[in-house]
Amino acid sequence: MDQRSPKAHISCAIESAKALLGERLSTSASVRQHHGKDLTWNDGTAPDAVAFVASTDEVQKLVQICAAEKCPLIAYGAGTSLEGHFAATYGGICVDLSGMNEILEVNAADMDARVQAGVTRKQLNAALRDQGLMFPIDPGADATIGGMASTRASGTNAVRYGTMRENVMGLTVVMADGRVIKTGTRARKSSAGYDLTRLFVGAEGTLGIITEVLVKLHGIPEAISAGICAFPSIEACCNTTIEAIQSGIPLARIELVDAEHIKAINAYSKLSMPVAQTLFVEFHGTKAGVAEQAQHFAEIALANGGGTIDFVTKEEDRLKLWQARHDAFWATAAMRAGQQEAFSTDVCVPISRLAECVVETQKDLAESEIYGPIIGHVGDGNFHVAIFCDRSNGADVLRVKALYGRLIDRALAMGGTCTGEHGIGSGKRDYLAKEHGEAVDVMRAVKLALDPFNLMNPGKNAGP
Repeated sequence: MDQRSPKAHISCAIESAKALLGERLSTSASVRQHHGKDLTWNDGTAPDAVAFVASTDEVQKLVQICAAEKCPLIAYGAGTSLEGHFAATYGGICVDLSGMNEILEVNAADMDARVQAGVTRKQLNAALRDQGLMFPIDPGADATIGGMASTRASGTNAVRYGTMRENVMGLTVVMADGRVIKTGTRARKSSAGYDLTRLFVGAEGTLGIITEVLVKLHGIPEAISAGICAFPSIEACCNTTIEAIQSGIPLARIELVDAEHIKAINAYSKLSMPVAQTLFVEFHGTKAGVAEQAQHFAEIALANGGGTIDFVTKEEDRLKLWQARHDAFWATAAMRAGQQEAFSTDVCVPISRLAECVVETQKDLAESEIYGPIIGHVGDGNFHVAIFCDRSNGADVLRVKALYGRLIDRALAMGGTCTGEHGIGSGKRDYLAKEHGEAVDVMRAVKLALDPFNLMNPGKNAGP
């Protein structure tokens, strides 16, 4: 019987990995720390080593080494996840897939592409542009496609194009025992066997390491129009959104940005938007179709007290608008620089309950004396709160954690979820059972069947 300690097993795995990868296996303290802590208040833990892999074959060999030594493995893409997804809770080797960044094939006629896991969404779209195609999932950060699949990412375009769940057709995955499997096909539908692709999408690297992704592509619209509209209240924003969706307007993006965020964005991005509850909207289609959609939306907005909408169609103007939206977190963080740390969390509710949930959350923030601007993908009922906290003040931490719990309880009570797109990671594990009850035991049974020694990103999601 092997009497060595877990650390001894990890050390042996690192030695073997060094022989496999040479200088691409790093034990540098700075590299390890960078790969163990995200941008949130979740406690980070550095791995014992970081492996910079270049192929599925290398990942397979590395997994086989770690399986033999019972050494934990944590997959890493761009490091943009927000719920402690890649903290090395039990030590082990972090597998950095960012170097696996080849676009392996683009099938323009069938509108699909196969990419290595380290390809980023911006890289893919730059390569597709000349073919009139795009990959629409936009979580804000320039995340890797593999990481986006692992966390079931979505973002601003999800209201029209769906999330990663709808846009991943197949995967190449290295399993915990070193086997390499391929899920899905390039066919647009199939009734053959279990849907393993959907099993791995959103599993957060706890069931295997994704090395290649087959994604669905979409045509670049003939015309795109974007604009912002100020409203007197959150309810007016949400009612406009609901009415627009019920009217059949094919919204490409519709984002709620509260007045506090607008104030911060104006200062950070040097803009002069009215400081009010605001909707950012975008329409895709033909020139005539987009003009009709914009006009119909403007009429609905006006009926709900919305202001005049100045639509922009030039690409540089639209990019400036959406970059300001994507910079919202950094804008609010700049407002409190040197005073408090910011972290972002999200919940998602049925859109009919969205206004109620947001208003109750704003009231809770005010009564708790916590600064927490709100922004959201209102087309699918998903919103984010940038909560600010003085980590050195124990009372402040307790107050923020209590509010955080109430936010999630509120969403669950309204038929929602504890996370619409950030994922569970290690940060929201305590809330998974609240949401799914005994179904979590079924999830853990799947984890045990595929990863009996709990080597794949242990301590995350539904795993033990």
